[in-house]
Formats: sequence, C-alpha cells, structure tokens
Amino acid sequence: MKKKWIYFVAPPAAILLFFVCGEIIMHLWNWLVPPLAGWRSVTFWQALGLWLLCRLLFGSWGSGSQGKRNSKKQYENTADLSAEEREKLRVGMGAQPAPESGTGEHI
Repeated sequence: MKKKWIYFVAPPAAILLFFVCGEIIMHLWNWLVPPLAGWRSVTFWQALGLWLLCRLLFGSWGSGSQGKRNSKKQYENTADLSAEEREKLRVGMGAQPAPESGTGEHI
C-alpha cells in the first residue's frame, strides 16, 4: 500500500504515451512514405489505427521479458537432470550430441 501514487500517475502517463506514439508514427509516416512510395499522408487517428493494426498483426501487448522468464524457468527445470538425461534432452531437441571427453575431438 506504499505505492498508491502509481494509481494517480499511471493513467495520465499511459494516455500521454498513447498520444506521443501516435504523433511519432504520424510524423514518421508523413516524412518517409509520401516521398518514397507516393502514398498519401495520414492523420493522427489514422496513425493510431496503423499502430494498432501493426501491434495486432506483428507484435504483442505483453512485456518483452516473457522470454527471459521462460528461459530462466527452463534452466531451473533442467538444472537437476543427470548428464544422461541432459544429453537425451539435447538430442531430442535436435542438437548434436556432445563429444565424449578425452577422445581428442575438437569442434
């Protein structure tokens, strides 16, 4: 309950970020696309629509740290595997088996 200020700061900051992103997209589009491709300029609301469309088609709305959390979780899950189990997992994932130590083979 110490961070009650976040409830007052986050909504206006999110709205401000929303409008700033729309302005940036609009200015970038109007600066690059009409001279290069000959297409028309876009309005602010069209720029926000483009941003929404691109986020839906190509991006995600979650944070970018999902991969980091998942890889850490996978590492924790495989940390207690024996050497044979680890090798079996590597081969099952399509990796080349590790050379046996002491054979003189170097990659």
